[in-house]
Amino acid sequence: MSEQIRQTESSGMMKAVSVADYIVERLAAEGIGHCFGVAGDYAFPICDAVDSSAKVKWIGCANELNASYAADGYARIRGAAMLVTTYGVGELSALNGVMGAKAERSLVFHVVGMPSYQNQRLAKIAHHTLGDGVFGNFVALSAAAACCHAVINPENCIVEMERVIGEARRNNQPAYIAVPSDYALCPVMSADVKPIVPRSNEAALQKTMAIIAERVNNAKSVVAFPAFTILRLGLQKQAQRAIEALGCPFATTLMEKCIIDEGHSQFAGLYAGAMSDPKTRQIVEGSDLVLDLGGINLNDITTAAYSAQLDLSRFITVSLDDVRIGDKVITNVRLTDVLSELAKLKPSSAQYRRTPQALAPVNGSPSDKISMAALYPRYAAFLRAGDTVVLETGSTSLGVTPTTLPDDVRVEAQVLWGSIGWATPAAFGIALADPGRRTILITGEGSHQLTANDIGAMGRFGANVIVFVLNNGGYLIERALEENPDWTYNDLAPWNYVELPKALGCADWYTARVNTLGELDDAMKAARTSKTGAYIEIIGGKMDMPPVLAFAHSRLKEMYGATP
Repeated sequence: MSEQIRQTESSGMMKAVSVADYIVERLAAEGIGHCFGVAGDYAFPICDAVDSSAKVKWIGCANELNASYAADGYARIRGAAMLVTTYGVGELSALNGVMGAKAERSLVFHVVGMPSYQNQRLAKIAHHTLGDGVFGNFVALSAAAACCHAVINPENCIVEMERVIGEARRNNQPAYIAVPSDYALCPVMSADVKPIVPRSNEAALQKTMAIIAERVNNAKSVVAFPAFTILRLGLQKQAQRAIEALGCPFATTLMEKCIIDEGHSQFAGLYAGAMSDPKTRQIVEGSDLVLDLGGINLNDITTAAYSAQLDLSRFITVSLDDVRIGDKVITNVRLTDVLSELAKLKPSSAQYRRTPQALAPVNGSPSDKISMAALYPRYAAFLRAGDTVVLETGSTSLGVTPTTLPDDVRVEAQVLWGSIGWATPAAFGIALADPGRRTILITGEGSHQLTANDIGAMGRFGANVIVFVLNNGGYLIERALEENPDWTYNDLAPWNYVELPKALGCADWYTARVNTLGELDDAMKAARTSKTGAYIEIIGGKMDMPPVLAFAHSRLKEMYGATP
């Protein structure tokens, strides 16, 4: 791209490539085919460049927060995403979603159109500012949501784009790119630079592998934890080959659900502290050596309210760009290279084998009201190979993830950042990122109310998502996480959810409201055969919660500390 700074017009004449065009085409070269955003006057040159591009399609979202969630979902599948917002009001509205992408290592290039350099230089009072003539007030805020940032001008455009792309790839976290609107229209100045490709230091890599090989051979028992970062980098196959070469069992937390098929003979189960299957807990907590492949996140959710009993001195943690062994850190070692080297090891211990666990039996009679004990096995039975299921934060993710799911089902959830409302726009981005798989959204009505307006965008852009909305009369996750569940702030406006798709422009979607298991079974069959999107409102009990959430309710002091 650094050499392609001129393009041919229809007349055959050559014209200089603008900064905006260069940014769009350079990000397209990173595998990005869609740009999520909301138009704004300071961002018009960027929006125009996207709309004029033959490689990147503009995807207008209902608001900037939704756009950032959708970009996060898209990046989880494609490896990177593009988000465009306008200065101040737009970029700050997107900030929560971008920060969530940073927390969970999803690479979003956040491109912001700033007021013109001319007006900045003259300190003019302009809209979307604080009225003080200062135009750098928001740069530090947006930069804090990213791992790197740049303010682009025609002279630094090529150099800075390579720097931020390289750094964003190294960390697999968002990059913030700000462009004054007049600079965006200026021609790019040429520069002789090459793309930055993160690589391991060979000596450091060999040193790391020698230590790991020795620890593996000397350990009486080894367990592997393939972390969520492997999903973000698209390294599932490499991780599986490494684990198969090691022959050891592997476990996952809620953040890595189905990272490798749960039917795999080396899968030891989902680890969630005291809520784990006893055999899984013994394997994980009793192992001499834990190979943490990617850096698992042992937060209050993945450890079931800090009920895990793990000896971190037994961990070898392979992060994206370094390896920690006890108190020693070896830098400049890439995760992808360690996985490749692990696949070459030949441990002396016998290979672990486990009989795959069957799906939970579907229970209940057709006339029964819908309970969580009957609902979650139905979700598992509904999912098929080739589905991507997107789980909302709260009771939904805590209910689905402990359930064994079929092979070749991909699961996406925002477990660490946990911003309610994330899943609906994220499912939209995921559906566009990989239309060859069917996207299934499972959410609750409390979270859904925050971002349901992007159901309209799903219909507009042909993202045929199957949506399940659990209506249990309020914020169940909040009711469960406090002593008194009946505070009025956990109540919600009683929406007519089943009518939303039609109101938002999706008149051809299949819709249903279901109260009984028989109605749910029929609706699931109809949704699966629908050629368009589908939307099912499920009526559940106000305090009917999955076991993991009920357990968390019993450990509020451990999660939040004792009351003074």
